[in-house]
Amino acid sequence: MKATEAKLLEFLKRSPQFVIPIYQRTYSWTERECQQLWDDIMRAGERSDVLAHFVGSIVYVQAGLYQVTSQSPLLVIDGQQRLTSVMLILEALARALGDEEPVDGFSSEKVRSYFLLNPLEKGDRRYKLLLTQGDRATLLGIMQQKPLPDDGSMRVMQNFAFFENRIAGMNGDLKALCEGLAKLMVVDISLTRDQDNPQLIFESMNSTGRELSQADLIRNFVLMGLDPDHQSQIYEDHWHPMEVSFPQDGYGAHFDAFMRHYLTLRTGEIPNLRDVYTAFKDYAREPKVAEAGVDALVEDIHAFARHYSRMALGKEPDPDLAVAFRDLRELKVEVAFPFLLELYNDFVADLLPKADFLRAVRLIEAYVFRRAICAIPTNSLNKTFATFGRVLRKDRYLESIEAHFMTMPSYRRFPDDEEFRRGMALRDLYNFRSRSYWLRRLENFDRKERVAVDEYTIEHIMPQNENLSSAWRNALGPDWKRVQETLLHTVGNLTLTGYNAEYSDRPFPEKRDMHGGFRESPLRLNEGLAGIDVWNEDAITKRAERLTGVAVKVWDAPRLSPSVIEGYLPQADRAAEYTLADHPTVDEGGSMQPLFHALRREILALDPCMTEEIVKSYIAFKAETNVVDVVAQARRLRLSLNMKFQDLRDPKGITRDMSSIGHYGNGDVEVAIKDLDELPYVIGLIRQSLEQQMVGSEE
Repeated sequence: MKATEAKLLEFLKRSPQFVIPIYQRTYSWTERECQQLWDDIMRAGERSDVLAHFVGSIVYVQAGLYQVTSQSPLLVIDGQQRLTSVMLILEALARALGDEEPVDGFSSEKVRSYFLLNPLEKGDRRYKLLLTQGDRATLLGIMQQKPLPDDGSMRVMQNFAFFENRIAGMNGDLKALCEGLAKLMVVDISLTRDQDNPQLIFESMNSTGRELSQADLIRNFVLMGLDPDHQSQIYEDHWHPMEVSFPQDGYGAHFDAFMRHYLTLRTGEIPNLRDVYTAFKDYAREPKVAEAGVDALVEDIHAFARHYSRMALGKEPDPDLAVAFRDLRELKVEVAFPFLLELYNDFVADLLPKADFLRAVRLIEAYVFRRAICAIPTNSLNKTFATFGRVLRKDRYLESIEAHFMTMPSYRRFPDDEEFRRGMALRDLYNFRSRSYWLRRLENFDRKERVAVDEYTIEHIMPQNENLSSAWRNALGPDWKRVQETLLHTVGNLTLTGYNAEYSDRPFPEKRDMHGGFRESPLRLNEGLAGIDVWNEDAITKRAERLTGVAVKVWDAPRLSPSVIEGYLPQADRAAEYTLADHPTVDEGGSMQPLFHALRREILALDPCMTEEIVKSYIAFKAETNVVDVVAQARRLRLSLNMKFQDLRDPKGITRDMSSIGHYGNGDVEVAIKDLDELPYVIGLIRQSLEQQMVGSEE
């Protein structure tokens, strides 16, 4: 490596051509970075005391040579964002200059001949800068002053227009801009393949522009070390088609999210979004993956990227699946994508029939929505879907999915119809995060002539106005304030209308009978309102019962017979059941019975997800898994906390580290309790075990 200081324009003038390799990211500067560059240039140009302004480094590879001594292109490792942006400024400046020369060396012809073009060359060699495929045609079209491609680079077009507008605003006084450009300095860093590792240098660069996305790093890792022909083959066959399947605007974020789901599926571990690149490198270096080779790896990524773009980006060609995926997107079920990627891959491979796949997608939707309605914590969902594939029996694909949903315990449970109806009737659905989603699903259930819910607005039948009219107070009765406070935003009082402004706070009979009123409404959500005389608590409750009856069909639960479920239960769960009679010291009349029942009451009160399970050797209290296990002895209760000893906060020092000692129960922490006075402190220790389990699930 050799680094020298250089004026940027002189560097451009003496360099034959810069080529952005195919493994580099596309041009990605936004208006924010362009504005910063423009401000820096104008500041340097307007102030005589500013002799130079550094804009960063240009790192490039020229095989076998350290400096520019031949006409071979320079492959840019770092600096394309600055180079491209300056080129756009120079092209806009050349158009504005004409034959004028406000600063020596700055006329339209000189700017083009010195900095933008190689005038004596033909074809691609004519241009000083060639971008990657996604950007190349747009930049060349700008340089040639020709119509730009319809599918061209949004960033290149938008930023060129930005610089054109800034120059137009200077009203022909371009001296400061020219002088500022002349003061730009770079660090010219040349590498040689024989002695420098471009990949390591690339990773260690601190860019002064936009931070590299995980997608950029992954693409470079895959392609940079290959010979040029192999690079081109993989890029053309897989990487470029994969890139164009993601939106230009936000490509990095979409690809990073996809790759996180892909790695979760392939490894069973959920990488942090900022550590996707590191996780990918670890996966790519696993012996089995490395032995299969880079071609197999990229082909696999490409296949799953197609699945992802269809599910997550609205590109599904099958109309039934497209509707189901749209519902998932609106509900924001991103956590399920690792599992959905496996299902889609098996659907494409004809291992999962379409009808079963569609049913599985709807079950995932129902699972997530029912849990949200029932206010069950979401911190286990990542882990639930990351590990779902492990329980599949692909000879009984759909059945195994339904069975797993039906057998998940505690806070991972699939809410049954009764719990869901209760939550649906009482929940504040007006402020629910996916309000239009649940309204659309209820309205369009089991109908082919779908209603465009987006064309309507949500209506409170009983108004939101705190100062209700006397007509409304009389209808609601003497307890009107409580009724309004408790039922205002619930499903029984909410509907859709195109006449929201006309309805206003009118009494219910007027809303019902006016032109466009409920009596004339074609919406299914408004069925039955025409026959109601008084809108009060009873009417709201009865309508809620009707709509929640529809809801359990819209978000249908899995339904398998007990005999089928029995075959999916772990052997331990099918073993002989134990009772407290098998632990006589805590059973009725036992020496530890009062203390145990007080302890049990406090443990179960820690969280609604806590459950009790009695086994032969101890009594377990579980959330996701065991939190604390109680061994009933004659004069004490011996508790095992399911956590690492070093993670426990125990100011009194009453616990023991059992990590290297055999014992009943799960976990490394043991604590004994003998009387009720010790109970508050011990419950505090148990709470730590529960909290660690809940946080672990969230991560």
